[in-house]
Amino acid sequence: MGGPPPGTQQDPKAAVLGQMGIMAAIVVMFYLVFFRPQQKKTKEHAAMLKSVRPGDKVVTSSGIVGVIVAVKDKTVSLRSADAKFEVTKAAIAEITERSGEPSES
Repeated sequence: MGGPPPGTQQDPKAAVLGQMGIMAAIVVMFYLVFFRPQQKKTKEHAAMLKSVRPGDKVVTSSGIVGVIVAVKDKTVSLRSADAKFEVTKAAIAEITERSGEPSES
């Protein structure tokens, strides 16, 4: 007499809330899978650059392997074979060997 019995028709508000919940879960999942690890890697790289010191053997992002001779605010002097370079700290990809004293090659 007045309409369909209760429970036979889905509430439109509940359907919208369900879809919003799924979208929110997907956004959280993307954050945890993609953005969070990248932020952690960026922080680790920044900490590594702060700890660089003369005598460390490093590899730059362009593939130059050398030993750090001097450290400045934003750059480092790097000796590779018979050449000496000044590169930005951000160009250092990894420290392959730590050393407290500068070594002569």
